[in-house]
Amino acid sequence: MVAGLTAAAVVVVAVLAYQASANAPDSVASSSSATPKASASASAQPTAKPKPTKDALAVPADSGTGERVVYALQDRRVWLVDGNDKALRTFTVMPSPVSPPPGVHQVTSRSGTVQGSDGVPIEHVVRFANVGEVAVGFSAAQDGSMEAPDPESKTGGVRMKRADGNAMWTFATVGAKVVVVP
Repeated sequence: MVAGLTAAAVVVVAVLAYQASANAPDSVASSSSATPKASASASAQPTAKPKPTKDALAVPADSGTGERVVYALQDRRVWLVDGNDKALRTFTVMPSPVSPPPGVHQVTSRSGTVQGSDGVPIEHVVRFANVGEVAVGFSAAQDGSMEAPDPESKTGGVRMKRADGNAMWTFATVGAKVVVVP
């Protein structure tokens, strides 16, 4: 009974440690060497060949090569990837009601500060696609908000936190490659 409770406690701690490391800021997560260890007493049964686990924060395999911004629509996540295919930074975003089509795009224009189409003052606007008459681009609200947009609106602003917007602004100059994956 005690061994079973101990094993269960070890599993819970391992899951919580993994969740904490997955949600930690890049500066903390990358410097941490602590990883959950499997418990020898977790299972007395032999197991089949273990399935490789997908790193949720890894750059999507189908996103091309070289220096690029990768925007995963379903994951609501962006990666800033260097020329050696290493993620320099990754972060979540709040997608716009109008999504860019999957494929390779280029940054076409940038604006330091403007009024968003939703009326919110935004900064570090990096535009990379057009869907009909709607320009799609990354931006950060000056007040730091990442509110879900009105789903009925025809806006293309993909919002991010201000620190992420600063990193995007520095990384994605006009002509930079933006790869959109489903």
